[in-house]
Amino acid sequence: MNIAVFDAHDFEKDSLLTANNGKHELTFLPVNLSESTVDLARGAHVASIFVNDNASARVLERLAALEVKHLALRSAGYNHVDMLKARELGFRVANVPAYSPYSVAEHTVALMLGLNRKLLRANNRVRDLNFSLDGLVGFDMNGKTVGIIGTGKIGAIVAKIMHGFGCTILCYDVYPNAALTEQFGASFVDLMTLCRQSDIITLHTPLTPETKYIISASTISQMKRGVMIINTSRGGLVRTQDVIEALKSGHIGYLGLDVYEQEQGLFFHDFSDTILQDDMIARLLTFPNVLITSHQAFLTHTALHNIAETTIYNIDAWAAGKETEHELCFNSAKSNGA
Repeated sequence: MNIAVFDAHDFEKDSLLTANNGKHELTFLPVNLSESTVDLARGAHVASIFVNDNASARVLERLAALEVKHLALRSAGYNHVDMLKARELGFRVANVPAYSPYSVAEHTVALMLGLNRKLLRANNRVRDLNFSLDGLVGFDMNGKTVGIIGTGKIGAIVAKIMHGFGCTILCYDVYPNAALTEQFGASFVDLMTLCRQSDIITLHTPLTPETKYIISASTISQMKRGVMIINTSRGGLVRTQDVIEALKSGHIGYLGLDVYEQEQGLFFHDFSDTILQDDMIARLLTFPNVLITSHQAFLTHTALHNIAETTIYNIDAWAAGKETEHELCFNSAKSNGA
């Protein structure tokens, strides 16, 4: 089969080529799938897309007109795909439901520790031969209350790690995970209770109409002053402008982001020689208590290997006229998150 690999990056090409092993013709396209680039899929049987590609209704209609009727997602999340339109047009859509939840969970904790112990500021000082410790005071993680919003595979691993730090674990999820209570003493509470009681709040829930802007002025107002917020799930969970206002007032004491609500067309690209046009992220970058990475949490050798293997496995099944167990249904209980 001919595969148009949209939003292809150097860091993933070797893994995809190795997994493919010459079975299919891969065309690596560095651009995002969008209305302006969809014609690049002409002649392909499958479009493989990444987290910031646009598989909206109009794009899917154009793909269908090009006789591309398969979408191989290189992610677990599929909030960037109009699934109703895909079903209407007869698309086969498959994702990578589990590539390495440890990669995202561990990056989440890295953001917590980097913010708490001010590691970037400390490193920059030492490089300038400034060995002063003023302004670098952190806090013990032990004994703090960590609120985990979303307790799927990633959230559950975060709970395990934070339990190891000696933290009290609060969780919010529409499907409570009893194992977390049994193993780590986690308590499942309502969202506002979690906001009021947590010293650290970390997001691991899918982006749905119900969870969009779950962190906004209304929930922030219930949080402790000086709270730490971490988001390694989806940018649209956080209303950035409200977070900026809370950072300015000091209500939010620390913010760690690996995702951003306007990251499409920004993250994964090099703008170091240009003028940044996004005013919100430019403002975020002015705060010394904000740590941002560019949708990097998944980026480990293990995850890249698993993403590539599962993506090619899905395509192999289609090439053989078979279904793959990773094809997406329209069951709202199925995760469309990280």
